[in-house]
Amino acid sequence: MATIKIMSWNMEWMNDLFGPNDRPVAFKPDNANPAHNPNTTIKQRRESLSGVINELQPDVVLVVEGPNRTGELQLFFDTDVNGDWQTHVQYTKGQTQNNGIAVRTDTGKFDAVPITVFDTNDMPVFDAFTIDTDDDLIIETHKYERKPLYAELHPRPGDLFRLMGLHLKSKGIFGAYEWSKWWKIAEGNRKKLLAQATILRMKFLDNYLTAEETEDIPLIVAGDINDGPGLDAAEKRIFGSAMERLMGSIWKPHLCLGNAVFDSLAAKQQEQLDFKKVYSASFKDPIFNNVWQRDWIDHILYTRNGPANWVSAGTIHTRMASGRWMWEAYPHASDHFPITADINPGG
Repeated sequence: MATIKIMSWNMEWMNDLFGPNDRPVAFKPDNANPAHNPNTTIKQRRESLSGVINELQPDVVLVVEGPNRTGELQLFFDTDVNGDWQTHVQYTKGQTQNNGIAVRTDTGKFDAVPITVFDTNDMPVFDAFTIDTDDDLIIETHKYERKPLYAELHPRPGDLFRLMGLHLKSKGIFGAYEWSKWWKIAEGNRKKLLAQATILRMKFLDNYLTAEETEDIPLIVAGDINDGPGLDAAEKRIFGSAMERLMGSIWKPHLCLGNAVFDSLAAKQQEQLDFKKVYSASFKDPIFNNVWQRDWIDHILYTRNGPANWVSAGTIHTRMASGRWMWEAYPHASDHFPITADINPGG
């Protein structure tokens, strides 16, 4: 049974690489400047993004901030990435950042039909919802800005498993505000993020892991969660962590998710919950004079209903094989670092 290497990566505004939705699928001109990265070019971004993928050689890529159309993602993988691929984009109406998936089909690791995709636009559990997020007796209405990607993969040989790709509500505040208003926006963003994680756990994951038709099918939950371990200053005000809500309740340990990167940390780091050197994104903080901040907000999580150690080798690739930082080797790639893990689905 071959090991399947999965990569989860926020590829940062991939939609900028392509022309308008009402035109045939095509890249923008090589020398054009992407709207959200004006200091680079389409050609430079394509070369850096594909360079990372070609070096890490994954079998499955979960794409966060993917393009609007499946044909666009397919064009990128067909043109710029080594091997043969089958792709899919889970489109969300009105979005220009969508979740996508690419499965490599020329290595003999998957069946002739490598993937079955479930359109989450047709699943009521991912529609707008109401919830009292912070137990203040006020019912709030929320939605998923970007619908999750949900797919079933068919290894050969090996048992099938499923994958859910997430890009939850961003905490980012990208304008200048009076301090009290800034805090209100920060709390509001975290409420939305916590609400999304809560409904994913209560209405999807708990049901998935207890329903007869899915309880024995292992599931990967990966992507840009926009949250990490513990409570930041704003989360302390609403008494909730989206990440820990998503992973599950200690009162139902058999339903909790594992974290591939945590599993790979040194024993002392795990014992002390020391995550100071663990980060998956790096960005300038406009509130603090553009100081570079580092956060662990991208994750590969997994259910515990698979074979023993069915997910292993969780790695955040801040450096490439040469020892160079990713942003040195591939300077036009992304402000997020890719995460990989090895999957051994059994069977």
